[in-house]
Formats: sequence, C-alpha cells, structure tokens
Amino acid sequence: MPPGSARQREGYAAEQRALDYLLRRGLVLVARNFRVKLGELDLVMTHGQELVFIEVRRRGRSGFGGAAASVTPLKQMRVRRTAQAFMLARFGQGAWPALRFDVVAIEGEQINWIAGAF
Repeated sequence: MPPGSARQREGYAAEQRALDYLLRRGLVLVARNFRVKLGELDLVMTHGQELVFIEVRRRGRSGFGGAAASVTPLKQMRVRRTAQAFMLARFGQGAWPALRFDVVAIEGEQINWIAGAF
C-alpha cells in the first residue's frame, strides 16, 4: 500500500478490492492509476475484445445517492478525456479497439460493478 494520507490509503485499498473483484470475473489488467494533466484513470482492463476504463468510487454508506451517483457528468467528461489521452499514447492514430466505461461502486462491504455506466 502506498504511503500518503489516510484518504489516499483508503482509495488505494478500494481500487485493490475492485481490481481483485474484476480479475476474478475474467478481466485483465492493462494499467492502473494512469495519470496525465487532464486527470487519472483508476483501472484500465480488457474484457474480451473491449478495452474498459474503470472508475472506482467508495463510500462508507449509500447516503446522498451512494458511490455510483458520485460519478457526475463532469467526472465522466474528465474520464473520457483522460481515456482519449491513454488511447493516443497507446495506439496513436491507428485503429482503436472497442471501448467501454464502467464504474465499480463500493459501499461498505458491497461491490456493485456497473458495466457500460457511461
């Protein structure tokens, strides 16, 4: 676990739970915490022939709409722009694979994987 604030350690632990959950369901890790000036991608994985960009959100409980509701339209836009930077870095102007944007919402012990969330 990386050093940092308690919040950063909790975020890393949530990402690890999400990663373990998705690996057990057959996804394959491509990148973790890809960062550019535009933003960060929590997880990039493949699922069959699709490249999947996964936003991991954790909440202690489901108040205020819960973890999934915290992926606002602004956050979705940032993830899309960061994904575009990832794709350009990885594939350039060549052919891109099919893409999908998922959310893994963690509330307490509950994990909810929303494939094709946005």
